[in-house]
Amino acid sequence: MIVRWLNKLEETVFCALLVAMVLLVGVEVFYRFVLAEGIGWAQEASLYLSGWFVLFGVSWGVKQGAHIGVDVLVKKLPRGGRRIVTLVALAVCLGYCGLLLIGSFQYLSLTHMIGIELEDIPIPKWQATLILPIGMGLLVLRFLELGWRVIKDEADGFGFSDEGQASLNLAEPPAGEPRTEKNDREERP
Repeated sequence: MIVRWLNKLEETVFCALLVAMVLLVGVEVFYRFVLAEGIGWAQEASLYLSGWFVLFGVSWGVKQGAHIGVDVLVKKLPRGGRRIVTLVALAVCLGYCGLLLIGSFQYLSLTHMIGIELEDIPIPKWQATLILPIGMGLLVLRFLELGWRVIKDEADGFGFSDEGQASLNLAEPPAGEPRTEKNDREERP
């Protein structure tokens, strides 16, 4: 129940960040090139919005299996071997996330203690960079979910997007049509 609510919240924030970034950059371009004026805080705001978008996106990508992975050798292993390699990789990923979580909390504590504000926007820097522990926490959650699915034998890998296979599928002739030299010529640009 809580995970389902968190999934919905994550996707909503992810979409809202994308819309906000696109609108802000679009308005800034209009102001600069049509009105010959800029919005003083737009560059900094779009930079932080993109940072939030990326860190939410990393978590979402793990959940969806949308990341590209180099797993040619892992795919050659039997299912049990793939599961073991996946669990080892997840342990390494969780260790990395743990280091980033510790570092992000130290960074946030320091910027909060010093009281630094953003350059162009009058808000504390620690609030703008709060996504660091949030994003890493979401990523830890996604890695733990994947690890649980591997342990329960519901998955045997990260579920990476296979661009190579997708490209090969695009090059295939339509179903029921034999591969001919003419088809090969039509596929070339």
